[in-house]
Formats: sequence, structure tokens, C-alpha cells
Amino acid sequence: MESYVVEILFGGFFALLLLGAPITVSLAGAAMVAFLVLGKNPIAFVQIAFTSVGSFPLMALPAFVLAGALMEASGISKRLVDIAESLAGPITGGLGAATVLACLFFGAISGSGPATTAAVGMLMIPAMVNRKYERSYASAVTAASGGLGIIIPPSIPMVIFGISALGMAPPSDAIEKYGQFASLSIPKLFVAGVIPGIIMASSLLITNYLISNKRGYRGLTEKWSYGDIGQALRRGTWSVLAPVIILGGIYTGLFTPTESAIVAIFYTLFVGLVLHRELKFAAILNSLRTTTWITGRVLLILFAAVVFGRLLVEQRIPATIAESLLSLTDNAYMIWTLIIVFLLFVGMFMETLAAIMILVPVLLPVMYMMGADPTHVGIVVICTLSVGFQTPPLGENLFVASGIGGSTVEEIVGRIHPFVLASTAAIFLIAFVPQLSLWLPQMLGY
Repeated sequence: MESYVVEILFGGFFALLLLGAPITVSLAGAAMVAFLVLGKNPIAFVQIAFTSVGSFPLMALPAFVLAGALMEASGISKRLVDIAESLAGPITGGLGAATVLACLFFGAISGSGPATTAAVGMLMIPAMVNRKYERSYASAVTAASGGLGIIIPPSIPMVIFGISALGMAPPSDAIEKYGQFASLSIPKLFVAGVIPGIIMASSLLITNYLISNKRGYRGLTEKWSYGDIGQALRRGTWSVLAPVIILGGIYTGLFTPTESAIVAIFYTLFVGLVLHRELKFAAILNSLRTTTWITGRVLLILFAAVVFGRLLVEQRIPATIAESLLSLTDNAYMIWTLIIVFLLFVGMFMETLAAIMILVPVLLPVMYMMGADPTHVGIVVICTLSVGFQTPPLGENLFVASGIGGSTVEEIVGRIHPFVLASTAAIFLIAFVPQLSLWLPQMLGY
């Protein structure tokens, strides 16, 4: 490994970020300078970047983004919120609990943290304010719950992690020490995310209950109304079937994650145009514009991050980092603690997808040397980076919730720290108990 290459890559990357350059420019600029210093043909830079978008699984990205946007416009998200409200009933802090449940449901459709926050927040924040919840708290619980959108499958970051990790074979030293490692695939990541997603949601529900009990935020009703629950379920039958069809098709092997995203689009169009009759032509055009903007931004980052990551691997930088970490300690719990703290810090400053594409080539070799299952690593990485949606200065969910709810970002940050602590505790539980991520895939034969 040439030490100056590390300085060029990371020094150039952070220098450009500090100068205010977009993350794509920062990654590409640092990688291009490293290419030139190493005497590589610059045309190879473009070839690697172009090849990075040629994978079949990556087609799921724009399809899931479009499906999520269409589902919001077709009334599916509103019906999921109604179901969540009816299930919350008399629970203390019932509307806060309904917000968490609604984000859990919508996360099984959208695969995006900010999209989940926006779709649920537009309905739940005004409802909580009307029920005398503090506006900043209503925005905080929504912003915290929106992070579930990338943990509950189908998840866009899981697709990106799978693409980034599929080409990385375990080091020979790790195979010699631990034997062959379990396979990694996007469907397996989807399955593995179910139980950790429920654990993360449970931590938010408990926190909401404790805070609501202290502040006197009561339930929606005196007792559960099975009539209201039944009515909400009947009105939302087609909405509930959306994640069932999408995930059921993936888990049964009926179609791949990429194909499931296309199925989700056509299902949503059918429900919105024929059954609900709420999907208008203008909304479809707006959904297409949103999809184009988000997909274009992600692909530009992917172009640059793939080249950046290729240089890291070629210069054996991940292997050197792994050796350095393992020289500090060989305690798996200590390594996990260091990585989780590092990822929490990175999530505060870097977009989730960019962080995954940059860090996977660095972190995965370290965890292979610890004997960790790559699927488990992926789930912990995604759960930890999901906290970044609710922590400043980047905190996309904070800005979305602020725009919808009317509270300042500072006010929301002042109310969100209990949820951050609860989510972090849940992440340590998921990291220290691998079977929470791996049991369900094993049961389903992955």
C-alpha cells in the first residue's frame, strides 16, 4: 500500500467536503487525483463508473422509489396510518405509538427514511398537535420513526449494501480460521431485516410510552374499538396487501427483489386508479419527477463511490485497517462497539447510501477476520446508519419533519435525544446477538 494514496483519497475527499463541494464531486475528485498520481489511464475511471450501474439488482432502486411515491399519492399511506391509529387505541401516547406503527407499515413499502417521514408526518404531526402534543415532540417522534423506512424490507440501502458487498470475497486468512462463510444476497438481507426492524420499532414505542406517561399524553380512546379496527382494516385491505405481496413474493422465491419492485408499481397503479380512484395524472407525473431526481442523485454518488472503493481495495487499505483494529483487540464485542460508534459519527455527516458504498470495502474485511456473518454485518450497518437520519447536522428526517410540522430543527433536536439513545441501545443488542438477524433467514432456508 502506498501511504500517499491514503492521504490523497481521504485528504482530498475531506478537503473538498470542507470547501462545500457535493459528496459526488468530493469522491470523484479525490479518486481522479489518485488515478493520475498512480499513473492509471483516466479512461479506466469512466469505465469502472459506467460498469457500476450495469448490475441487475440496481434496477430495483428507481422502481422502489417510484412505488413509494405512487403509494403515497394513491391513498395507500393514509389507510395504513388509519390502521395504525385504530390499533393504538387507549395506549398512553397512542398517537405517538400510531406514528411508529405507521412508519413501520410504510417502511415495508417505501424503503426510504425521508419518504417515510414525509408520508406519515403529513398526517400524524397535525393530528398529534390537535391532541395537545407538543409540536416539537410530535415532529421528533416522527423523525425518529422515519428511520425505520430503511430497516424494514424492502430497503434501498439493503440493495446498495448487497451490490457493494457481493463482489467481496472473504480474506483467505479468515476462511482458514473460520471455514467457509455463509452466502450474502439481497433477498437474504430483506428477510434478515424483519426482526431487527421490529426491535428498533419496539425501542421507539417504549420510549414514546415513557415520555407520554410523564407528560400526560393519553390514548386516543378509552378502550379498543373492535368495530373501528375492523372498519380501518376493511378500508385498508388493499394497502395492507401491498407489503404482503411484495415481501411474500420475494420470500417465496416467486420473484426477485428487482422484479418485486416492478410488481409494486403495477399493483399501486391498479389500486390507485381502479380501486381507490385517488391517483391523478398530475400525481403520477410528480412521482416520476421525484423518482428521477432521487435516482439520479444516488447513481452519481454510486459512480464515484465505486471507483473510490476500487482504489481502496487495490491499495489494500481495508486489509491494513483490519490488521490495525485487530492489533488493538480481538474481542468481538469491543470491535462491534468501535464500529457502531464510528458509524454513528459517520451518519451525522454523510448520506446513508454514500456511507455504505464507501465503508463496505473497509468494514467487511474487518468483520470477516472476526468471523462475522456478512448478512449480520449488513443489518447492523444499516440499523446504525438509520440513526443518522435523526441526528444533526445532516439529519434528513429532521429537516423533513421541521418543514411539515413547523418546529425549528433546534427544537426537534432538543426532543429527539431519548429516541436516539433508545435506538442505539437496540443496535447494540442486534450487534451482540447475531441470531436476531440470522434466525429468520435460516428458518426460511437461506
